[in-house]
Amino acid sequence: MLVKQISNLFDLMDFFVRAKKPLSVREIVEEFSWPRSSAFNIVSTMVAHGYLYQPVPRGGYYPTVKWMDLAQDLSASQLLPESVHKLLVELAKQTGETLFLAAPEGTSVVFLDVVESSADIRFIANVGQRLPIHVTAAGRAILSQYLPAERAATLNRVKYQSYEKDTFMTPESVENDIQNSASAGWYVNLGIYAPGVAGIAVPFSFRGRRDAIALGGPASRIEKNINAIGKLLRKAVDQFLQENE
Repeated sequence: MLVKQISNLFDLMDFFVRAKKPLSVREIVEEFSWPRSSAFNIVSTMVAHGYLYQPVPRGGYYPTVKWMDLAQDLSASQLLPESVHKLLVELAKQTGETLFLAAPEGTSVVFLDVVESSADIRFIANVGQRLPIHVTAAGRAILSQYLPAERAATLNRVKYQSYEKDTFMTPESVENDIQNSASAGWYVNLGIYAPGVAGIAVPFSFRGRRDAIALGGPASRIEKNINAIGKLLRKAVDQFLQENE
């Protein structure tokens, strides 16, 4: 029973991430087919502990900044040296775009560190933010480090949907992209997950971890410089790993 309740809690948080808006108890019940009393109990408990609030009375519930504080505390406990953050800072300075360190979390990637671009139009990311592992450049860079059987198992657990027009994927299509991009050493997402947003990522296998260092920004700026950015990230990460392993 306890395991089921914990699973429901995680499912609910993923729903908030996907919805990107306050959610009513009715919407939660409809999404998961939970008894109304169960949905209300989970929401009430999270409100009582300060993890959900109502931005507008009777306007639905939304996560509080307490989740971000928790994510930042957990990120600080990842025991990654300051040199990793400095690498992100340097790459952000060289490219003018947002850089982030992403780690695998089931069928998602989670941002462990972010250095945001100072440009007026930029990719905005937050520590603790999650994105689907199969759609994003960071996710595919991470998946490229899995053994084939583990990667196949992960891709078979993904809930596939079309994020943008003509972007519906399958485990086979994601696997093909990973294989086709392996020789270049970097992975690209051009507006697949969000319109007008592009990402380039490289695997970051630091001290036994299977993370990714990724860059995000407007597709209009990145698309014409994919190879140059990919080579820059690849070279910087390779040099970092040689000097710090």
